[in-house]
Amino acid sequence: MKTLNPVEGQRWVAGMMPLAAVDPLSGADSLGVPTVYWERPLAQEAAAGWGEAAVVEAAESGQVPAVLTTLAATSLRWLGAVPDSLPGPWFGGIRFGATGLPDEAWAAHGVARWTLPEVLVWRTGSGLAVAAFAPEGRGGEDVVRSRLERVCARFSEAYRHARGGPVDLSQTSSRPEFEARVERALEAIASGQLQKVVLARAVDVEGPAPFDVVDVLARLREQNPRCATFLFRAPDGTCFLGATPETLCRVEGRVLETEALAGTAAPHQAEGLRGQDKDVREHEAVVRYILATLRGLAADVRADAEPQLLTLKNVVHLRTAIRAELREGVSAAQVVGALHPTPAVGGTPRERALSFLVEHEGLDRGW
Repeated sequence: MKTLNPVEGQRWVAGMMPLAAVDPLSGADSLGVPTVYWERPLAQEAAAGWGEAAVVEAAESGQVPAVLTTLAATSLRWLGAVPDSLPGPWFGGIRFGATGLPDEAWAAHGVARWTLPEVLVWRTGSGLAVAAFAPEGRGGEDVVRSRLERVCARFSEAYRHARGGPVDLSQTSSRPEFEARVERALEAIASGQLQKVVLARAVDVEGPAPFDVVDVLARLREQNPRCATFLFRAPDGTCFLGATPETLCRVEGRVLETEALAGTAAPHQAEGLRGQDKDVREHEAVVRYILATLRGLAADVRADAEPQLLTLKNVVHLRTAIRAELREGVSAAQVVGALHPTPAVGGTPRERALSFLVEHEGLDRGW
């Protein structure tokens, strides 16, 4: 692995202050486009980070578990109050896998990249808080205090609504090539090689002017309150952002929450979704995979008896909530490594489906 600053054995100075504001994203007006962003509106969770106090990158997929284990052991020395709940403080992502042809657009994000922001603003139970981070020594305490004072003096108190209007977009995508790949997938399923495989296709969208990243984030979260809105911005300005309804896993202590999200219909077809054989079979495949995987990691695994409907702006999904109590010593990194990719985004049998994607999809899924 390579780092911009050493992490293993490194100690960090951190400080925290309450912030007289209501929206972490509003800091973009004074601090610029965030380096990282995460928000789940209905859960009242939101965090935005600026700058990079440290970066850890994995050069190959085999290094990812060691990276995650190292980050979990980050040593922070707080100046003053210690926050009750601190998101992160490391934010990052991992490549989907060795799918398709390498795409230069994903080069800046690499195999895996994790950032410790210089400044982190997040939503608490009573408002907002800001934390700053710096390496211990070399004036680290002064750096932390200076960053906190600068943010508190300049941070906007208003909510950051979307400001831009509609724009004309041009889209480019090869629908015929995608449909040909779908036919090959159906043939593989009919022959018994696969039970399910999830194909993706790329759509290139171009506007008349550079996109306002903050405006895109503001609009995504307003239009998709049941989703997690996210941003990861690389140093060259390349941004990976979007809104997703799916949580691979959430670990707090030894309590694990995850979900099977598969089976999709248009909103006007929602009531019949649970009666569609194809969607029910696809959903059950994801549930079985997650339960079987977690039984090797957890002592108690439970799932909803029947899938519920998750209604979003433009689609409806079947959703089964799954909960487990992890065995002593099992880390979030182990859970991620075991679960991802689930049949909801890959297929089943897993290895055969992933091999099919590498051979036929012709697409770099990146992160």
